[in-house]
Amino acid sequence: MILDFNLSLQEILLKVLLPLVITFLVAAFVGLERQNVGKAAGLSSHILVAMGSAGIAIMQRLMFEHQIFLQSTGVLIDPEGQRVIAQVITGIGFVGAGVIIKDQSHVVKGITTAATIWFTAMIGLILGSGYIMVGSLLGAFVVIFILVRDISRGFNPLKPKLKSKKPNSVEE
Repeated sequence: MILDFNLSLQEILLKVLLPLVITFLVAAFVGLERQNVGKAAGLSSHILVAMGSAGIAIMQRLMFEHQIFLQSTGVLIDPEGQRVIAQVITGIGFVGAGVIIKDQSHVVKGITTAATIWFTAMIGLILGSGYIMVGSLLGAFVVIFILVRDISRGFNPLKPKLKSKKPNSVEE
């Protein structure tokens, strides 16, 4: 049984496309900034994490609505399927931990990139769950925060950082 083919055009636009488009735009901006700063997790990583999270949230929302419909017709339902989002949050924590490293001088690096991965995943979950205003406001807040932070540092987050060559390095 295909459960999402019975959605109306308005439901497809509001429940599926709108959250995905906003998620994509926010994650693309955050990922582009991380990529242009030269971090390991860039545009692709952030978009994939956020869109996957949004997809899971949309699926869970539609699944919940279907279970409510089934229950209204007298069919017994099992609410265990509603635990999917909790597993996404745990999994994204694991992914974020993978970008955090401690170098030989005991300096921890990657915390901001891990946080941006976690944030874009949560934006996907929030928007995918149908909270368009909350997700949009959070997304706008982070986009403005990153713009102000980077511009105040003298860096344009939309342009790649030029890598400087070491003075006595040999070209290969």
